[in-house]
Amino acid sequence: MSEAKPSQDEEFREYVAARSAALHRAAYLLTGNWATAEDLVQTTLTKTYLAWGRIRTTDSVDAYARRILYNTNASWWRKRSNREKPAEIIDDRPDTSRDFAEHAAMRDAMWKHVTSLPKRQRAVLVLRYYEHRTDAQIAEILGISTGTVKSQASRALAGLRKRLGSPASALGLSAQPGEAA
Repeated sequence: MSEAKPSQDEEFREYVAARSAALHRAAYLLTGNWATAEDLVQTTLTKTYLAWGRIRTTDSVDAYARRILYNTNASWWRKRSNREKPAEIIDDRPDTSRDFAEHAAMRDAMWKHVTSLPKRQRAVLVLRYYEHRTDAQIAEILGISTGTVKSQASRALAGLRKRLGSPASALGLSAQPGEAA
């Protein structure tokens, strides 16, 4: 007996089970808000499902979904002229050590500056440093050239260095992961 071929719905469910956590992480890093990230992922998965018949046989399903994620985020960002500003999350955990407090302050300062970057620069940094993507992968996901990826990353890092007033090496942002500084 031959095995039954999985239906499109089953294939899509398998994809969602395997990749939704990574999509949620990327969405949160782009939006800085879990609720917005959830909405972004739901929209991305809906659009991916609608195109599933065309893309499921290719090796680029993940690239397609990520491109939808980043483009939808950019579209939402442009449309929100009067954006809601949720209250910042208050961390009620006790401060157990000075090192923790210093690390948290540095992380929060860095995140504040990353969120103030232009959308493309932010997307490049999220893909490069949080998702550990290569320049070629970033270019494919964002639909830009590798030269544009490099220039956007350079501009973003220069802006962060200027705003933070500290060398990028102290922030762990001196080179592409896997490259020499």
